[in-house]
Formats: sequence, C-alpha cells, structure tokens
Amino acid sequence: MNTFFDTVPRSELYLFLVSFIAILFAYWLISYFLRKFGRDPKYLLPEGTFRKLSWPIFFIFNSILIRSEALRTILNLTEHQYFFKKTSTILFIFSVTWLMLNLLKIIKKIIVSNYDVHVENNLKARKIYTQFNILERIFMFTIILLAIGAVLMSFESIRELGVSIFASAGVAGIIIGFSAQKMIGTVLAGIQIAIAQPIKIDDVVIVEGEWGRIEEITLTYVVVKIWDKRRLIVPTPYFIEKPFQNWTKTSSDILGTVFLYTDYNVSFDALREELTKILENTDLWDKEVNVLQVTESKQNCVEIRALMSAKDSPTAWDLRVLVREKLITFLQQNYPESIARNRVLLEKSTEENNNS
Repeated sequence: MNTFFDTVPRSELYLFLVSFIAILFAYWLISYFLRKFGRDPKYLLPEGTFRKLSWPIFFIFNSILIRSEALRTILNLTEHQYFFKKTSTILFIFSVTWLMLNLLKIIKKIIVSNYDVHVENNLKARKIYTQFNILERIFMFTIILLAIGAVLMSFESIRELGVSIFASAGVAGIIIGFSAQKMIGTVLAGIQIAIAQPIKIDDVVIVEGEWGRIEEITLTYVVVKIWDKRRLIVPTPYFIEKPFQNWTKTSSDILGTVFLYTDYNVSFDALREELTKILENTDLWDKEVNVLQVTESKQNCVEIRALMSAKDSPTAWDLRVLVREKLITFLQQNYPESIARNRVLLEKSTEENNNS
C-alpha cells in the first residue's frame, strides 16, 4: 500500500525540507542576535524587542514558504497556484508592514529614552519628543496607506477598476481635491510644526488668552493643558497662521513683572530694599534679576515696575504673586500715605472772600 509520501516526487520533498530547515535556521539566527543584543549593555535593546519583532519575521518566512512550488506539489494542490501566490503576497505585505511599524516604535523608544523631559533644563528633550511624536504618526500613516495600496494593486481586477474610475472621474477628483484642501493644509501644518518647531511638548504658551502647556501634538490638532486642568483643542494651522505667545521657545527661565501705582511721595529706595529682602527670603527666585524701576509718571500716580527672574513660568507666576502681596503689605504698614489717591483742591470764590 502506497503512503502519501510515496506519491510525492523525491526532488520536491527534499526541496521543501531544505527550504523549511533554511527558514527555521534563519529565524533562529535572527532570534539569537536579537536576544544577544538585548542582553549586551553596549547594544541594549528596549524590553520586549524580541517579542515585537519575532512574530512579523515568522510570518514573513511563512509567506515565502507558502509561495514555494514544492509545498503545492506535496499537498497535491498544484492547480491552486493563484490562491497560494495571492495568500503569500498579502501575508508578506502584512508582515513587512507589521515589522516596519514595530521597528519604528523601537527606534523611537531607544532615542527618546536618552532624554528626560522631567529634568529642569529639558529644552532638547522636548524638541526630540515633539519631533518623534509627530514624525511617528506621519510614517505610520504613510506605511499603512502604502500597504493597503500594495494589497489592492496586487489584484488585477481591482487595478483595472481603479484605472477606469480614475479615467472617468476627473471632475469628481477636482471636487474632492478642493474638499480635501483644508485637511491637506492641516496635515502639512502638522509636518511644518515637527520641522520648524514653533511649539514643543511641554512648552508654556498663551493661546486665545489662555495660559497653559502643550500636552499633545498630532498631525491635525494640538492639545493645550490650561492651568485649571481644562484642555484647549487647537487645530495645527493655528500655530502657523496666527500669533501666539511661547514663553519657553528657547529656554524655560523667564522674567516676571509686578506693577505698583503709588503716590508721588513714595520712597523708592525703601521699596528697592524691601524687594531685595523678599526675593532673598524665597526659593522661588533664581538669583538672576532683581530690579525696581519707575516706568511712568501719570497725573495722579507713578508706575513702579518690579522685575524678577525664575527658573520657569509656573515658578515665575508664584513669585509674582508673592512679591505683589509683600510689597502692598509693606506700603500699607510703613507708608500708608504713599498709596495712590485723588486730590481735590477747593478754592473760595472772590465774592466769598470779599464778604468774609
């Protein structure tokens, strides 16, 4: 009685076994190096790298194996060549796409892990985070779009249908193009933000009169975390087309101001001494700037500006509040007559003077 293997040509069986062993060996070799580099401190890979790459590689090798003629001969399915080839093509495209997306995440994790956004001087780290967060989305979108296109174009019927649709839909294409203009402009604005970086993750900005930090940047919108924990969702073109304040564009340190309006007989030297005393007794001040100036003289008062520096904008806000309160308390307790007031000069008329 003949067995199944007796009906299979020896050459095809040997070819399949050699191919299968070669694929197993290649898979083992790649797995070995991934595990080795993951343990070596010189080439330390992020945790889970082998798990993320092993399955896509496994399916890539399987797609190659499925395409082999020897497998169809062994299974006695030589008449189903079209099915095997299409399955192999789709599986290969799917696996390569999966592998590229995982590689993209691993590369981002390796690079970003060298920068800490939680340190005090984190300007470079915030630049890297911003660039990779936006570029990752762009690459992912492009890879998935190309993969879908490659799968669809592998079918001749769909390819012919697509050609006929494009040939007969010129007007519709123009209409769709105008409709998509806004979306394309939004995506291009996201790419421009990634390259030019008018804003970065964790930047302190004032947008639409609201003070907050950049929490998230996507291709189409930016999330600003307002100081009172609200979220302001702003389209990306806003940061390209409209003016806004960025307090941490080049560095996180910032100057804070406090304005006082007092009477002309105020003691400026006493105020300067008190400002210095206040700043030296608080950890909010970074010991860089300490200035008190008379910036304007008005009809009923003088404008005094206290200028001080802090390591970042939240600290500067707290410092301004503290200095304002302390200076006003100082004036109330020591120079109450110097608080701004309106004076009215009353003069007696000539007739009243003569009667008196």
